[in-house]
Amino acid sequence: MDSHDGVRLLRVSEAVRSELNDGAQTRMPHPAGSEIRFVPEGPVRVTLSSEERESLVRPFWGDFQATGEEFVLGPEPKTVELSFPDRLSNLDSEATGDMRYAPEVCRLVLAGDHRGGHIYYHDVEGERRPPAADEVPQLRYLAYGTSITEGEAPTAEMQTYVNQAARRLGADPINLGSCGTAFCDSAMAEHIADRGDWDVATLSLSVNMVNRFTPDEFRERAAAMIETVAEANPTKPVACITLFPHVREYKRDHEEAALSETFREKLREAVAECGHENVHLVEGPDLLPTASGLTTDLVHPGDEAMIRIGENLAREIEPLVSN
Repeated sequence: MDSHDGVRLLRVSEAVRSELNDGAQTRMPHPAGSEIRFVPEGPVRVTLSSEERESLVRPFWGDFQATGEEFVLGPEPKTVELSFPDRLSNLDSEATGDMRYAPEVCRLVLAGDHRGGHIYYHDVEGERRPPAADEVPQLRYLAYGTSITEGEAPTAEMQTYVNQAARRLGADPINLGSCGTAFCDSAMAEHIADRGDWDVATLSLSVNMVNRFTPDEFRERAAAMIETVAEANPTKPVACITLFPHVREYKRDHEEAALSETFREKLREAVAECGHENVHLVEGPDLLPTASGLTTDLVHPGDEAMIRIGENLAREIEPLVSN
Protein backbone atom coordinates (compact mmCIF):
# COMPACT_ATOMS: atom_id res chain seq x y z
CA MET A 1 0.00 0.00 0.00
CA ASP A 2 1.36 3.43 -0.88
CA SER A 3 0.09 6.85 0.17
CA HIS A 4 -2.03 7.23 -2.93
CA ASP A 5 -4.19 4.32 -1.81
CA GLY A 6 -5.52 6.60 0.91
CA VAL A 7 -7.87 9.57 0.87
CA ARG A 8 -6.13 12.94 0.88
CA LEU A 9 -7.58 15.24 3.53
CA LEU A 10 -8.60 18.76 2.40
CA ARG A 11 -9.71 21.85 4.30
CA VAL A 12 -12.36 22.56 1.66
CA SER A 13 -14.10 20.29 -0.81
CA GLU A 14 -12.39 19.46 -4.08
CA ALA A 15 -15.11 21.39 -5.93
CA VAL A 16 -14.22 24.56 -3.99
CA ARG A 17 -10.46 23.98 -4.13
CA SER A 18 -10.47 23.68 -7.92
CA GLU A 19 -12.12 27.11 -8.25
CA LEU A 20 -9.51 28.96 -6.18
CA ASN A 21 -6.48 30.75 -7.61
CA ASP A 22 -3.65 28.39 -8.56
CA GLY A 23 -1.60 29.09 -5.45
CA ALA A 24 -4.52 28.69 -3.06
CA GLN A 25 -5.30 25.32 -4.64
CA THR A 26 -1.94 24.11 -3.30
CA ARG A 27 -2.70 25.43 0.21
CA MET A 28 -5.95 23.67 0.95
CA PRO A 29 -4.46 20.14 1.21
CA HIS A 30 -2.21 21.37 4.06
CA PRO A 31 -4.07 20.66 7.33
CA ALA A 32 -3.09 23.88 9.18
CA GLY A 33 -4.05 22.39 12.52
CA SER A 34 -7.09 20.46 11.32
CA GLU A 35 -7.99 17.51 13.52
CA ILE A 36 -9.22 13.93 13.33
CA ARG A 37 -11.59 13.41 16.28
CA PHE A 38 -13.39 10.46 17.84
CA VAL A 39 -14.38 9.03 21.19
CA PRO A 40 -12.97 5.52 21.55
CA GLU A 41 -14.90 2.70 23.22
CA GLY A 42 -11.81 0.56 23.52
CA PRO A 43 -8.49 0.59 21.61
CA VAL A 44 -8.71 2.31 18.22
CA ARG A 45 -6.15 1.84 15.45
CA VAL A 46 -5.81 4.62 12.90
CA THR A 47 -3.73 4.33 9.71
CA LEU A 48 -2.39 7.51 8.09
CA SER A 49 0.45 8.63 5.83
CA SER A 50 2.03 11.88 4.69
CA GLU A 51 3.10 13.08 1.25
CA GLU A 52 5.70 15.75 0.33
CA ARG A 53 7.37 15.71 3.75
CA GLU A 54 7.14 14.04 7.14
CA SER A 55 4.35 15.23 9.41
CA LEU A 56 4.27 15.31 13.20
CA VAL A 57 0.87 14.39 14.65
CA ARG A 58 0.08 15.49 18.22
CA PRO A 59 -2.63 13.53 20.06
CA PHE A 60 -4.77 15.32 22.63
CA TRP A 61 -7.37 13.91 24.99
CA GLY A 62 -9.77 16.78 25.31
CA ASP A 63 -7.62 19.73 26.35
CA PHE A 64 -4.86 17.45 27.63
CA GLN A 65 -1.81 17.15 25.38
CA ALA A 66 -0.61 13.55 25.21
CA THR A 67 3.07 14.25 25.77
CA GLY A 68 5.29 11.42 24.60
CA GLU A 69 2.59 10.01 22.31
CA GLU A 70 3.38 12.17 19.27
CA PHE A 71 4.13 10.26 16.09
CA VAL A 72 5.65 11.09 12.71
CA LEU A 73 4.03 10.18 9.40
CA GLY A 74 5.91 9.49 6.17
CA PRO A 75 4.99 8.10 2.74
CA GLU A 76 4.43 4.57 4.09
CA PRO A 77 1.13 4.17 5.94
CA LYS A 78 1.56 4.04 9.70
CA THR A 79 -0.92 2.47 12.12
CA VAL A 80 -1.10 3.83 15.66
CA GLU A 81 -3.21 2.49 18.51
CA LEU A 82 -4.94 4.94 20.81
CA SER A 83 -6.71 4.19 24.09
CA PHE A 84 -8.29 6.51 26.63
CA PRO A 85 -5.79 7.15 29.47
CA ASP A 86 -7.10 5.71 32.75
CA ARG A 87 -5.52 8.65 34.61
CA LEU A 88 -8.09 11.00 33.05
CA SER A 89 -11.07 9.05 34.43
CA ASN A 90 -13.25 10.57 37.16
CA LEU A 91 -11.66 14.03 37.10
CA ASP A 92 -12.86 16.66 39.53
CA SER A 93 -15.43 18.79 37.70
CA GLU A 94 -14.10 21.96 39.34
CA ALA A 95 -10.68 21.30 37.85
CA THR A 96 -12.04 20.76 34.33
CA GLY A 97 -14.92 23.23 34.28
CA ASP A 98 -13.23 25.67 31.90
CA MET A 99 -12.05 23.05 29.39
CA ARG A 100 -13.32 23.26 25.82
CA TYR A 101 -13.22 19.55 25.01
CA ALA A 102 -14.25 16.55 27.09
CA PRO A 103 -11.25 14.39 28.08
CA GLU A 104 -12.83 11.40 26.32
CA VAL A 105 -12.43 13.09 22.92
CA CYS A 106 -9.30 11.95 21.11
CA ARG A 107 -8.00 14.78 18.92
CA LEU A 108 -5.21 14.11 16.41
CA VAL A 109 -3.85 17.58 15.61
CA LEU A 110 -2.31 17.64 12.13
CA ALA A 111 0.63 19.84 11.21
CA GLY A 112 0.49 22.69 8.71
CA ASP A 113 2.71 23.16 5.66
CA HIS A 114 5.82 24.43 7.42
CA ARG A 115 5.75 21.54 9.88
CA GLY A 116 4.32 18.79 7.66
CA GLY A 117 2.84 17.73 4.37
CA HIS A 118 -0.41 16.42 2.92
CA ILE A 119 -2.15 13.81 5.08
CA TYR A 120 -3.77 10.65 3.71
CA TYR A 121 -6.35 8.63 5.63
CA HIS A 122 -6.24 4.87 5.04
CA ASP A 123 -8.19 2.99 7.66
CA VAL A 124 -9.58 2.90 11.21
CA GLU A 125 -10.36 -0.12 13.35
CA GLY A 126 -11.97 -0.42 16.76
CA GLU A 127 -15.16 0.76 18.43
CA ARG A 128 -15.54 4.53 18.41
CA ARG A 129 -18.14 7.25 17.94
CA PRO A 130 -18.17 10.92 16.91
CA PRO A 131 -17.94 13.44 19.76
CA ALA A 132 -21.32 14.51 21.13
CA ALA A 133 -22.37 18.16 20.98
CA ASP A 134 -21.68 18.68 24.67
CA GLU A 135 -18.16 17.24 24.37
CA VAL A 136 -16.87 19.98 22.06
CA PRO A 137 -17.20 23.79 22.15
CA GLN A 138 -20.60 25.22 21.28
CA LEU A 139 -18.99 28.31 19.72
CA ARG A 140 -17.13 27.92 16.40
CA TYR A 141 -14.68 30.52 15.10
CA LEU A 142 -13.68 30.60 11.41
CA ALA A 143 -10.61 32.52 10.21
CA TYR A 144 -9.60 33.41 6.65
CA GLY A 145 -6.35 35.14 5.82
CA THR A 146 -2.72 34.86 4.81
CA SER A 147 0.26 32.82 6.03
CA ILE A 148 -0.06 34.65 9.34
CA THR A 149 -3.51 33.08 9.70
CA GLU A 150 -2.48 29.69 8.34
CA GLY A 151 0.41 29.69 10.82
CA GLU A 152 3.73 29.73 8.98
CA ALA A 153 6.16 30.51 11.78
CA PRO A 154 5.00 29.32 15.23
CA THR A 155 6.47 26.13 16.60
CA ALA A 156 3.15 24.26 16.72
CA GLU A 157 -0.40 24.51 15.45
CA MET A 158 -1.65 25.25 18.97
CA GLN A 159 0.33 28.50 18.89
CA THR A 160 -1.33 30.16 15.88
CA TYR A 161 -3.34 33.27 16.65
CA VAL A 162 -6.43 31.43 15.42
CA ASN A 163 -5.99 28.76 18.08
CA GLN A 164 -4.90 31.25 20.72
CA ALA A 165 -8.00 33.41 20.17
CA ALA A 166 -10.24 30.33 20.05
CA ARG A 167 -8.85 29.10 23.36
CA ARG A 168 -9.64 32.39 25.06
CA LEU A 169 -13.12 32.51 23.54
CA GLY A 170 -13.89 28.92 24.46
CA ALA A 171 -14.37 28.27 20.75
CA ASP A 172 -13.62 25.55 18.23
CA PRO A 173 -11.36 26.97 15.47
CA ILE A 174 -11.67 26.55 11.70
CA ASN A 175 -8.49 27.73 9.96
CA LEU A 176 -8.85 28.69 6.28
CA GLY A 177 -5.59 30.64 6.09
CA SER A 178 -4.01 30.54 2.63
CA CYS A 179 -0.28 31.22 2.72
CA GLY A 180 0.72 33.85 0.12
CA THR A 181 -2.55 33.40 -1.77
CA ALA A 182 -5.35 35.08 0.21
CA PHE A 183 -6.77 36.96 -2.78
CA CYS A 184 -10.45 37.12 -1.67
CA ASP A 185 -11.44 34.55 -4.30
CA SER A 186 -15.19 34.43 -4.91
CA ALA A 187 -15.13 30.63 -4.50
CA MET A 188 -13.71 31.00 -0.99
CA ALA A 189 -16.20 33.74 -0.12
CA GLU A 190 -19.08 31.57 -1.28
CA HIS A 191 -17.70 28.59 0.62
CA ILE A 192 -17.49 30.54 3.88
CA ALA A 193 -20.94 32.03 3.27
CA ASP A 194 -22.57 28.68 2.58
CA ARG A 195 -21.11 26.53 5.35
CA GLY A 196 -23.32 26.65 8.42
CA ASP A 197 -20.86 25.48 11.05
CA TRP A 198 -19.41 28.78 12.33
CA ASP A 199 -20.67 31.47 14.68
CA VAL A 200 -18.08 34.22 14.21
CA ALA A 201 -15.57 34.83 11.42
CA THR A 202 -12.48 36.95 10.90
CA LEU A 203 -11.27 37.98 7.45
CA SER A 204 -7.65 39.16 7.46
CA LEU A 205 -7.52 41.10 4.15
CA SER A 206 -4.80 40.89 2.90
CA VAL A 207 -1.13 41.67 2.69
CA ASN A 208 -0.88 39.04 -0.07
CA MET A 209 -2.71 41.46 -2.38
CA VAL A 210 -0.27 44.36 -1.96
CA ASN A 211 1.82 44.80 -5.13
CA ARG A 212 -0.34 42.16 -6.89
CA PHE A 213 -3.55 44.18 -7.09
CA THR A 214 -4.11 47.91 -7.20
CA PRO A 215 -5.73 49.44 -4.11
CA ASP A 216 -9.02 49.82 -5.99
CA GLU A 217 -8.90 46.21 -7.21
CA PHE A 218 -8.25 45.13 -3.63
CA ARG A 219 -11.18 47.13 -2.35
CA GLU A 220 -13.49 45.65 -4.99
CA ARG A 221 -12.49 42.07 -4.20
CA ALA A 222 -12.52 42.60 -0.43
CA ALA A 223 -15.91 44.31 -0.57
CA ALA A 224 -17.32 41.43 -2.63
CA MET A 225 -16.06 38.85 -0.12
CA ILE A 226 -17.45 40.81 2.84
CA GLU A 227 -20.81 41.22 1.12
CA THR A 228 -21.05 37.54 0.20
CA VAL A 229 -20.20 36.30 3.70
CA ALA A 230 -22.16 38.88 5.69
CA GLU A 231 -25.33 38.87 3.61
CA ALA A 232 -25.68 35.10 3.91
CA ASN A 233 -25.07 35.17 7.69
CA PRO A 234 -26.78 38.31 9.01
CA THR A 235 -26.81 37.18 12.66
CA LYS A 236 -23.13 36.17 12.77
CA PRO A 237 -20.33 38.69 13.49
CA VAL A 238 -17.81 39.11 10.67
CA ALA A 239 -14.66 40.97 11.76
CA CYS A 240 -12.38 42.33 9.02
CA ILE A 241 -8.73 42.73 10.04
CA THR A 242 -6.57 45.35 8.32
CA LEU A 243 -2.95 44.60 7.37
CA PHE A 244 -0.60 43.69 10.19
CA PRO A 245 2.58 45.83 10.33
CA HIS A 246 5.46 44.28 8.39
CA VAL A 247 9.12 44.65 7.49
CA ARG A 248 8.89 47.65 5.14
CA GLU A 249 7.06 49.64 7.78
CA TYR A 250 9.48 48.66 10.53
CA LYS A 251 12.40 49.56 8.21
CA ARG A 252 10.82 52.98 7.58
CA ASP A 253 10.28 52.44 3.87
CA HIS A 254 7.93 55.39 3.56
CA GLU A 255 6.63 54.49 0.10
CA GLU A 256 5.75 50.92 1.09
CA ALA A 257 4.37 52.07 4.44
CA ALA A 258 2.11 54.51 2.62
CA LEU A 259 0.94 51.72 0.30
CA SER A 260 0.12 49.47 3.26
CA GLU A 261 -1.85 52.27 4.87
CA THR A 262 -3.70 52.82 1.60
CA PHE A 263 -4.77 49.17 1.64
CA ARG A 264 -5.90 49.53 5.25
CA GLU A 265 -7.94 52.57 4.31
CA LYS A 266 -9.56 50.73 1.40
CA LEU A 267 -10.67 47.98 3.80
CA ARG A 268 -12.00 50.57 6.23
CA GLU A 269 -14.04 52.06 3.40
CA ALA A 270 -15.36 48.67 2.34
CA VAL A 271 -16.47 47.88 5.88
CA ALA A 272 -18.02 51.33 6.43
CA GLU A 273 -20.00 51.14 3.20
CA CYS A 274 -21.10 47.51 3.23
CA GLY A 275 -24.41 48.25 4.96
CA HIS A 276 -24.42 45.14 7.17
CA GLU A 277 -24.61 45.63 10.93
CA ASN A 278 -22.83 42.33 11.58
CA VAL A 279 -19.62 43.53 9.87
CA HIS A 280 -16.95 45.03 12.11
CA LEU A 281 -13.46 46.46 11.65
CA VAL A 282 -10.39 45.35 13.61
CA GLU A 283 -7.09 47.14 13.09
CA GLY A 284 -4.15 44.81 12.51
CA PRO A 285 -1.67 47.25 14.11
CA ASP A 286 -3.77 47.22 17.29
CA LEU A 287 -3.48 43.44 17.49
CA LEU A 288 0.30 43.54 16.93
CA PRO A 289 1.44 46.98 18.18
CA THR A 290 5.19 46.27 18.20
CA ALA A 291 7.67 44.03 16.38
CA SER A 292 8.47 42.07 19.53
CA GLY A 293 7.98 38.36 19.01
CA LEU A 294 8.16 38.40 15.22
CA THR A 295 10.51 36.13 13.32
CA THR A 296 13.61 37.66 11.73
CA ASP A 297 11.79 38.25 8.43
CA LEU A 298 9.87 40.97 10.32
CA VAL A 299 6.64 39.71 8.76
CA HIS A 300 5.57 36.48 10.41
CA PRO A 301 4.70 36.22 14.11
CA GLY A 302 6.58 33.68 16.17
CA ASP A 303 5.06 32.08 19.25
CA GLU A 304 5.13 35.19 21.45
CA ALA A 305 3.62 37.49 18.84
CA MET A 306 0.98 34.90 17.93
CA ILE A 307 -0.09 34.71 21.56
CA ARG A 308 -0.32 38.49 21.74
CA ILE A 309 -2.44 38.67 18.57
CA GLY A 310 -4.69 35.91 19.89
CA GLU A 311 -5.19 37.66 23.22
CA ASN A 312 -5.94 41.02 21.62
CA LEU A 313 -8.21 39.53 18.98
CA ALA A 314 -10.19 37.58 21.57
CA ARG A 315 -10.80 40.85 23.44
CA GLU A 316 -12.15 42.37 20.22
CA ILE A 317 -14.37 39.40 19.38
CA GLU A 318 -15.74 38.60 22.84
CA PRO A 319 -18.24 41.49 22.96
CA LEU A 320 -19.44 40.60 19.46
CA VAL A 321 -20.24 36.99 20.32
CA SER A 322 -21.65 37.97 23.73
CA ASN A 323 -24.15 40.23 22.01
